[in-house]
Amino acid sequence: MSVVIKACETVSDLKKFVQLPYELYKENAYWVPPIKQDELKSLQEVSNPAYQNCEAKFWIAFKNNRVVGRIGAIINHAANEKTGEKMCRISRIEFIDDKEVSKQLLTTAEKWAKEKGMAGIHGPLGFTNLDHQAILIEGFDHLPSIASEYHLPYYKEHFEAAGYEKEMDWIEFRLKLEKER
Repeated sequence: MSVVIKACETVSDLKKFVQLPYELYKENAYWVPPIKQDELKSLQEVSNPAYQNCEAKFWIAFKNNRVVGRIGAIINHAANEKTGEKMCRISRIEFIDDKEVSKQLLTTAEKWAKEKGMAGIHGPLGFTNLDHQAILIEGFDHLPSIASEYHLPYYKEHFEAAGYEKEMDWIEFRLKLEKER
């Protein structure tokens, strides 16, 4: 069965968007879930002040009548003005291990960005630089630190297959402190 991409038009759609990671990671001991109500609020213009400088659109992917992926596209006009670039941020992307799903999600966001006059896509990034950022490419057997993302190991391969390239590395450090004797 083919993949169907649906724009999130209602709160019910956004709830499905927020719920997907809970399904993808339900057996994963290292994923730290966000607070659902906070996630839902962050996606809505009425409750997220970042919309003063941003516009965004969110989509969910269905296959066999089941939600199998999600993606957001955000244009941060203030950031673009500061950098002099016309970039769209992909955000909150999650998907099953199916390249048709990930490719259609990315293509949908790219098309929206192009329609909005953007010259390129980067991310994953959130509304601001203090929001969700990056994908995990190694260290899948560690709990993420505060404000870090956790993804499944196949994400990197899907991004590369869709033509995306790594722009930079963000490195976390782990320190082990021992009691002084």
